[in-house]
Parts: sequence; C-alpha cells; structure tokens
Amino acid sequence: MAELDTSGGGHKKGPGVKKSKKLSTRVDLTPMVDLGFLLITFFIFTTTLSQPTALHLNLPKDVDKPEDQNKAKQSGVITILLGKDHNVFYYEGLIENNADAQAKFKSSNFKEIRGVIADKKHRVTKEEDFVVVIKPTDESTYSDVVKILDEMLIANAKRYALVDISTTEDQLVKATEAASPAGK
Repeated sequence: MAELDTSGGGHKKGPGVKKSKKLSTRVDLTPMVDLGFLLITFFIFTTTLSQPTALHLNLPKDVDKPEDQNKAKQSGVITILLGKDHNVFYYEGLIENNADAQAKFKSSNFKEIRGVIADKKHRVTKEEDFVVVIKPTDESTYSDVVKILDEMLIANAKRYALVDISTTEDQLVKATEAASPAGK
C-alpha cells in the first residue's frame, strides 16, 4: 500500500507548552488506483474506433466470353506511363509501329496530366468508352502511382487499369527520358 508521511518538523519550545506526541498521517492511495482503472475502462468503451478508409473499386461486369471482358474502344483509351523523376508520358489509342509511336507519344508532368485526362474524357462520346491504362516503369515511385490514382478520383474516371508496361513502351520511355533533360 502507498503511504504519504506528513509528519511535521519541529515543535515549539518554551514554558507552558505541552509536548504532544506527533502522529504520522497515513493516506491510502489504493482507491485512486481503482478509480484510474475505472476511468481508463470508461474511455476505452466510450470512444469510437476509427473506421478504415479504403478505395472503392468498380469491378467489371460478367460477360459470356472472357476475352470480351477487358475490351475497350481504341478511340476512348488513353495510356499513361510513369517514368523516373516524376515524369509522365501518355498516348491515345494503340501504338502499332515505331513511326506511329513517335507521333502519338507525348511527355507531361503531374501538373498538366489532369488537364490531359479531362480533355480526353470530354472528347469521348460515351462515358463507358473512356478507359485509362496506367503503366508504371521500374524507375517510377510508389508516390507517383498514388498521385495518378488520385488524379483518376479527381477526374471521376470510372474505368482505369494498373497494368505492367511492355518492353516496347519501356524502351520508348527510356529513350524519351534520355533525350530530354531531367526536371523539364
């Protein structure tokens, strides 16, 4: 048990002063410990637990043929490639040959990509035809992927996919990054 000794120091001396026996005052702190545990229990049971935050995913609908599951119109597709040093590259439709790649392949950054996505979305006639394909390279960072997913949420893009980059696209990104100075 805990004790608190509050016995005083000296006593008065002199004629006519009775000497009294000083008793130590003892304070029992055991009920304070019980009160502390009761308060802790009260606060644990009355607090609301934080709700987990998660990203809502719109999953594709079932179709009869599995190969038709992920098909999209070429006119409604924009592919975004994430490079190193926060570089963003994009092209619309499909790249079929090397000459086609040079004409369609464009460079951007995270400040400008929101406008590019919004512009493409407004040019697509049906909302269900608009698809964004996101392809991070090995040099891109996790924060870049999170930023581009945030851009999908801001642009209200309902259909997007995170896909592995092809070797042709990876070579195209590396060649473009080597040709342009970093940071521009």
